[in-house]
Amino acid sequence: MHLEVNQLHKQFKTRRGLLTALKDINLHIEEGEFVCAVGESGSGKSTLLRLIAGLETPTAGEILVDEMRVTGPGCDRGMVFQSYTLYPWMSVMENVEFGLKLQGVSKLKRRQQAAYYLEVVGLSGFAKALPQELSGGMKQRVAIARALASRPKILLMDEPFGALDVQTKEVMQQFLLEIWRSTNTTIFMITHDVEEAIFLSQRIYVLSARPGTIKQEVQIQLPSKSDPQVKRYPIFQKYKDEVMSLLHNDGVQLSNSTEALPLIN
Repeated sequence: MHLEVNQLHKQFKTRRGLLTALKDINLHIEEGEFVCAVGESGSGKSTLLRLIAGLETPTAGEILVDEMRVTGPGCDRGMVFQSYTLYPWMSVMENVEFGLKLQGVSKLKRRQQAAYYLEVVGLSGFAKALPQELSGGMKQRVAIARALASRPKILLMDEPFGALDVQTKEVMQQFLLEIWRSTNTTIFMITHDVEEAIFLSQRIYVLSARPGTIKQEVQIQLPSKSDPQVKRYPIFQKYKDEVMSLLHNDGVQLSNSTEALPLIN
């Protein structure tokens, strides 16, 4: 799998005229990588993910998955949102099967695939439960299982743990690393949480504030992510200081802006 974004540019029409959300975005993600993008609110990181998912159309530039141009949503890209987006009237099993059903997969095969990924995320015992019976962390595990069940080439994650409490968030971060290692799934995740990006990813793209551009790519090499104390290591703090310094000036500029940007987080 190879994802390539070339000279990506995105504008929105507003009452004040054209608003540039993203400008000259160039990035790549290789098979099996875990890559994060971080940026302040208004940097266009959610817009970037939606463009890669095919949910938005670029103003200019191109997005390629294995040299095929992205022109809309596709089963080669799985998506996990911050909100759990589960169908409340469907059981956990039915939610995980849903994408496979849309693809025309037979009932037996989709049940087998859904059961496998429910086991992967540790929720086999909740297959018949409704979403309302689950905790926030469990709901997000179901959403991840549903995205993985279609066996996408890349999993796109839009601040998937942003709505969780701190303790659950840390558990889910460890869980996601385990899923990544065990399935060798390629992951591109956006987050405003710098510590989360450093802990999870191998590379970080740091986005500037409006218009969103890539200020720098930061390579992350930590001694051991399985050690829960790794966030206290000096090298972890060094990475955090580096990323925060890149974000700092943009944060100051953004806080002085009077125009709300609800569409381009």
